Amino acid sequence: MNRKADFLSRESVRGEGGRERVMKAAYDLFSRRGIHAVGVDTIISAAQVAKMTLYRHFASKDQLVLAFLQRREEVWTEEWLKTQVKARAATPAARLLAIFDIFGEWFALPDFEGCTFLNVMLEFDDADHPVRRASVRHLANIRSFIRDLAAALGIEDPEAFSRQWHILMKGAIVAAGEGDIDAAARARELGVLLLAHHGIRGD
Repeated sequence: MNRKADFLSRESVRGEGGRERVMKAAYDLFSRRGIHAVGVDTIISAAQVAKMTLYRHFASKDQLVLAFLQRREEVWTEEWLKTQVKARAATPAARLLAIFDIFGEWFALPDFEGCTFLNVMLEFDDADHPVRRASVRHLANIRSFIRDLAAALGIEDPEAFSRQWHILMKGAIVAAGEGDIDAAARARELGVLLLAHHGIRGD
């Protein structure tokens, strides 16, 4: 099985308590359909639990969404992206470019769902809404990983670099969602140019 698909399903490795059944159902539904399109009753039905079970563990739908975003960071950012990047490349520059190699495989999956943090952020217009704030924070955590790699390269302003690199990542995800099968490769080419601008060989 594709390692990414295995990570994201979690069906075989999560416990079967009421909270985990709700989380597994919410994870699948929110990832594929978004937040506003999925009601509590749909989650309860998919999890095969009573409504009181959901509300015993999550005081509101927003609390469930926040827990979903946290798990998404654990599964997508930590267990998949960072782990794969570190396994595939040894140097900071190679690890930065490996992101797009990994993205190319992700984009080719039939169940490619895009970036959950971006999707959720765009669903919530209120900048002060806790769900939107959490989405922004999880995106910033991805950027901090890039910033650390940039700092290891000796780039003068790793924060600015991380934001530029993150734009490439987010742009590639959106382009893939539009149907551009070469989006990751195109972003990688731009990444090589950005590294070269800082005097760093990418290949």
